[in-house]
Amino acid sequence: MWDGVRNQQALRAIRDMRAGDRVFIYHSMNDAAIVGVADVVADGRPDPHDAKLAVAEFRFRCRIEPPVTLRQIKESGKFDDWALVRQSRLSTMAAPQEFVEWIRKLRPDSDF
Repeated sequence: MWDGVRNQQALRAIRDMRAGDRVFIYHSMNDAAIVGVADVVADGRPDPHDAKLAVAEFRFRCRIEPPVTLRQIKESGKFDDWALVRQSRLSTMAAPQEFVEWIRKLRPDSDF
């Protein structure tokens, strides 16, 4: 379970998550990068400890090797309007379909 998120924009994204959605795992510290993929296994819902917050449950799917760095994403110039590029510390957000297709081409051996 992923909990502890307090940013309102990120909470909206968590509440919108549905079982079966696929998510990228992004580390925002130090060398910011997309490092893996997970599946949402339960819809986003209120946090049982604080109804103002939200939680979601995930199942790890695979690592992305090598990770796709925030620098690579920015240097591509294709995603300048995406929240990840503008607010790289935001803990969760929807990924544009164009990004999903771009990363699949970049890492064709990854299982996502």
